Amino acid sequence: MRKIIKVLLAEDEPSLGQIVKESLETRNFEVFHALNGEEAYKIYHANSPDILVLDVMMPKKDGFTLAKEIRQENKHLPIIFLTAKSQAKDVVEGFEHGGNDYLKKPFSMEELIVRIHALLDRVELKRNYDAIHIGNYIFNYTKQVLSFNNDIKKLTHRESELLFHLSQKKNEILDRSFILKKLWGDDDFFNARSMDVFISKLRKKLKYDENIQIVNVRGYGYKLIC
Repeated sequence: MRKIIKVLLAEDEPSLGQIVKESLETRNFEVFHALNGEEAYKIYHANSPDILVLDVMMPKKDGFTLAKEIRQENKHLPIIFLTAKSQAKDVVEGFEHGGNDYLKKPFSMEELIVRIHALLDRVELKRNYDAIHIGNYIFNYTKQVLSFNNDIKKLTHRESELLFHLSQKKNEILDRSFILKKLWGDDDFFNARSMDVFISKLRKKLKYDENIQIVNVRGYGYKLIC
Protein backbone atom coordinates (compact mmCIF):
# COMPACT_ATOMS: atom_id res chain seq x y z
CA MET A 1 0.00 0.00 0.00
CA ARG A 2 1.35 3.41 -0.99
CA LYS A 3 2.00 6.03 1.66
CA ILE A 4 -0.19 9.14 1.79
CA ILE A 5 1.11 11.55 -0.85
CA LYS A 6 1.09 15.26 -0.08
CA VAL A 7 0.00 17.35 -3.06
CA LEU A 8 0.17 21.11 -3.37
CA LEU A 9 -2.58 22.10 -5.81
CA ALA A 10 -2.49 25.70 -7.06
CA GLU A 11 -5.67 26.42 -9.00
CA ASP A 12 -7.43 29.79 -9.05
CA GLU A 13 -10.83 28.41 -10.13
CA PRO A 14 -12.39 27.54 -6.74
CA SER A 15 -14.89 25.01 -8.09
CA LEU A 16 -12.32 23.10 -10.18
CA GLY A 17 -9.81 23.21 -7.34
CA GLN A 18 -12.35 21.81 -4.89
CA ILE A 19 -13.34 19.00 -7.26
CA VAL A 20 -9.71 17.98 -7.79
CA LYS A 21 -8.95 18.25 -4.07
CA GLU A 22 -11.91 16.10 -3.01
CA SER A 23 -11.27 13.53 -5.74
CA LEU A 24 -7.61 13.13 -4.73
CA GLU A 25 -8.46 12.93 -1.03
CA THR A 26 -10.71 9.91 -1.67
CA ARG A 27 -7.67 8.18 -3.22
CA ASN A 28 -5.20 8.40 -0.33
CA PHE A 29 -3.79 11.87 -1.09
CA GLU A 30 -3.43 14.81 1.28
CA VAL A 31 -4.15 17.98 -0.70
CA PHE A 32 -3.27 21.61 0.09
CA HIS A 33 -5.24 23.91 -2.22
CA ALA A 34 -4.03 27.43 -2.99
CA LEU A 35 -5.99 29.98 -5.03
CA ASN A 36 -2.98 31.98 -6.23
CA GLY A 37 0.78 31.72 -6.64
CA GLU A 38 1.70 33.67 -3.51
CA GLU A 39 -0.50 31.52 -1.30
CA ALA A 40 0.94 28.39 -2.93
CA TYR A 41 4.49 29.52 -2.18
CA LYS A 42 3.64 29.93 1.52
CA ILE A 43 1.94 26.53 1.64
CA TYR A 44 4.97 24.94 -0.03
CA HIS A 45 7.24 26.16 2.78
CA ALA A 46 4.80 25.24 5.54
CA ASN A 47 3.93 21.69 4.44
CA SER A 48 6.79 20.16 2.35
CA PRO A 49 4.61 18.55 -0.34
CA ASP A 50 5.72 15.51 -2.34
CA ILE A 51 4.53 16.96 -5.66
CA LEU A 52 3.19 20.23 -7.07
CA VAL A 53 0.23 20.56 -9.44
CA LEU A 54 0.24 24.15 -10.69
CA ASP A 55 -2.17 26.02 -12.90
CA VAL A 56 -0.20 28.18 -15.33
CA MET A 57 -2.49 31.24 -15.31
CA MET A 58 -2.99 32.43 -11.73
CA PRO A 59 -3.32 35.84 -10.04
CA LYS A 60 -0.52 37.43 -8.00
CA LYS A 61 2.05 34.89 -9.24
CA ASP A 62 1.67 32.62 -12.29
CA GLY A 63 2.58 28.95 -12.32
CA PHE A 64 5.77 29.38 -14.35
CA THR A 65 7.12 32.05 -11.98
CA LEU A 66 6.21 29.97 -8.94
CA ALA A 67 7.92 26.87 -10.36
CA LYS A 68 11.06 28.84 -11.20
CA GLU A 69 11.30 30.17 -7.64
CA ILE A 70 10.75 26.75 -6.09
CA ARG A 71 13.31 25.19 -8.45
CA GLN A 72 15.96 27.49 -6.98
CA GLU A 73 15.35 25.82 -3.62
CA ASN A 74 14.42 22.28 -4.64
CA LYS A 75 15.82 20.75 -7.84
CA HIS A 76 13.96 17.44 -7.68
CA LEU A 77 10.40 18.10 -6.48
CA PRO A 78 8.07 16.90 -9.27
CA ILE A 79 5.94 19.61 -10.90
CA ILE A 80 2.91 19.13 -13.15
CA PHE A 81 1.48 22.15 -14.97
CA LEU A 82 -2.24 22.49 -15.70
CA THR A 83 -2.77 24.53 -18.84
CA ALA A 84 -5.25 25.36 -21.56
CA LYS A 85 -2.30 25.75 -23.94
CA SER A 86 -0.79 22.90 -25.95
CA GLN A 87 1.39 24.61 -28.56
CA ALA A 88 4.98 23.33 -28.69
CA LYS A 89 6.48 26.66 -27.59
CA ASP A 90 4.18 26.83 -24.54
CA VAL A 91 5.03 23.26 -23.54
CA VAL A 92 8.76 23.97 -23.91
CA GLU A 93 8.41 27.11 -21.78
CA GLY A 94 6.81 25.07 -19.02
CA PHE A 95 9.61 22.52 -19.04
CA GLU A 96 12.26 25.25 -19.08
CA HIS A 97 10.72 26.73 -15.92
CA GLY A 98 11.25 23.43 -14.13
CA GLY A 99 8.14 21.45 -15.00
CA ASN A 100 8.26 17.67 -15.30
CA ASP A 101 4.91 17.17 -17.00
CA TYR A 102 1.80 19.01 -18.09
CA LEU A 103 -1.90 18.30 -18.47
CA LYS A 104 -4.19 20.15 -20.83
CA LYS A 105 -7.57 21.19 -19.45
CA PRO A 106 -10.04 19.56 -19.31
CA PHE A 107 -8.38 16.41 -17.93
CA SER A 108 -9.57 13.27 -16.19
CA MET A 109 -8.73 12.55 -12.56
CA GLU A 110 -7.49 9.11 -13.58
CA GLU A 111 -4.93 10.66 -15.92
CA LEU A 112 -3.75 13.12 -13.26
CA ILE A 113 -3.33 10.34 -10.70
CA VAL A 114 -1.41 8.11 -13.14
CA ARG A 115 0.96 10.97 -13.94
CA ILE A 116 1.49 11.82 -10.27
CA HIS A 117 2.45 8.22 -9.45
CA ALA A 118 4.63 7.93 -12.55
CA LEU A 119 6.59 11.08 -11.66
CA LEU A 120 7.10 10.04 -8.05
CA ASP A 121 8.23 6.55 -9.10
CA ARG A 122 10.67 8.05 -11.62
CA VAL A 123 12.18 10.38 -9.05
CA GLU A 124 12.70 7.50 -6.62
CA LEU A 125 14.20 5.25 -9.30
CA LYS A 126 16.75 7.82 -10.46
CA ARG A 127 17.70 9.28 -7.11
CA ASN A 128 21.17 7.68 -7.06
CA TYR A 129 22.38 8.36 -10.61
CA ASP A 130 25.20 10.74 -9.71
CA ALA A 131 27.96 9.94 -12.26
CA ILE A 132 26.90 8.71 -15.67
CA HIS A 133 29.81 8.82 -18.14
CA ILE A 134 28.97 10.03 -21.63
CA GLY A 135 32.21 10.16 -23.60
CA ASN A 136 34.38 12.69 -21.77
CA TYR A 137 31.38 14.19 -20.00
CA ILE A 138 30.05 13.28 -16.57
CA PHE A 139 26.30 13.58 -16.19
CA ASN A 140 24.95 13.95 -12.65
CA TYR A 141 21.25 13.22 -12.95
CA THR A 142 20.54 13.96 -9.30
CA LYS A 143 22.00 17.46 -9.49
CA GLN A 144 21.04 17.95 -13.15
CA VAL A 145 24.58 18.90 -14.09
CA LEU A 146 26.69 18.05 -17.14
CA SER A 147 30.45 18.41 -16.64
CA PHE A 148 33.30 18.55 -19.16
CA ASN A 149 36.65 19.17 -17.44
CA ASN A 150 36.08 22.49 -15.64
CA ASP A 151 33.04 23.43 -17.70
CA ILE A 152 29.81 22.76 -15.79
CA LYS A 153 26.41 23.23 -17.35
CA LYS A 154 23.08 23.19 -15.53
CA LEU A 155 20.33 21.21 -17.25
CA THR A 156 16.59 21.67 -17.05
CA HIS A 157 14.48 18.81 -15.74
CA ARG A 158 13.34 17.92 -19.23
CA GLU A 159 16.90 17.95 -20.59
CA SER A 160 18.02 15.74 -17.70
CA GLU A 161 15.24 13.21 -18.20
CA LEU A 162 15.81 12.99 -21.95
CA LEU A 163 19.59 12.69 -21.56
CA PHE A 164 19.12 10.03 -18.89
CA HIS A 165 17.07 7.83 -21.20
CA LEU A 166 19.50 8.35 -24.08
CA SER A 167 22.43 7.45 -21.81
CA GLN A 168 20.73 4.23 -20.71
CA LYS A 169 20.64 3.10 -24.33
CA LYS A 170 24.06 4.26 -25.52
CA ASN A 171 24.71 3.28 -29.14
CA GLU A 172 21.20 1.87 -29.38
CA ILE A 173 18.01 3.41 -30.77
CA LEU A 174 15.79 5.13 -28.24
CA ASP A 175 12.31 4.65 -29.67
CA ARG A 176 10.71 8.00 -30.50
CA SER A 177 7.16 6.98 -29.62
CA PHE A 178 8.28 5.34 -26.36
CA ILE A 179 10.17 8.38 -25.04
CA LEU A 180 7.41 10.79 -26.08
CA LYS A 181 4.83 8.78 -24.19
CA LYS A 182 7.19 8.27 -21.25
CA LEU A 183 8.19 11.91 -20.75
CA TRP A 184 5.52 13.93 -22.55
CA GLY A 185 2.53 11.65 -22.01
CA ASP A 186 1.60 11.46 -25.72
CA ASP A 187 3.39 11.07 -29.05
CA ASP A 188 1.39 13.74 -30.90
CA PHE A 189 2.83 16.32 -33.30
CA PHE A 190 3.28 19.15 -30.79
CA ASN A 191 5.10 16.93 -28.30
CA ALA A 192 7.34 15.61 -31.08
CA ARG A 193 8.27 19.19 -32.02
CA SER A 194 8.96 19.94 -28.37
CA MET A 195 11.28 16.93 -28.07
CA ASP A 196 13.16 17.97 -31.22
CA VAL A 197 13.89 21.32 -29.55
CA PHE A 198 15.34 19.57 -26.49
CA ILE A 199 17.44 17.22 -28.62
CA SER A 200 18.97 20.30 -30.30
CA LYS A 201 19.75 21.82 -26.89
CA LEU A 202 21.48 18.61 -25.75
CA ARG A 203 23.56 18.45 -28.93
CA LYS A 204 24.89 21.95 -28.23
CA LYS A 205 25.74 21.06 -24.65
CA LEU A 206 27.63 17.93 -25.73
CA LYS A 207 29.58 19.62 -28.53
CA TYR A 208 32.98 19.66 -26.79
CA ASP A 209 33.49 15.93 -27.30
CA GLU A 210 33.66 15.32 -31.05
CA ASN A 211 33.03 11.61 -30.58
CA ILE A 212 29.55 12.21 -29.17
CA GLN A 213 26.58 12.41 -31.51
CA ILE A 214 22.82 12.30 -31.06
CA VAL A 215 21.68 10.81 -34.35
CA ASN A 216 18.15 11.03 -35.69
CA VAL A 217 17.26 7.58 -37.01
CA ARG A 218 14.41 8.61 -39.26
CA GLY A 219 11.18 6.78 -38.60
CA TYR A 220 12.51 5.13 -35.42
CA GLY A 221 14.00 7.51 -32.89
CA TYR A 222 17.33 8.81 -31.62
CA LYS A 223 20.68 7.18 -30.90
CA LEU A 224 23.34 8.53 -28.53
CA ILE A 225 26.70 7.56 -30.01
CA CYS A 226 29.73 7.85 -27.74
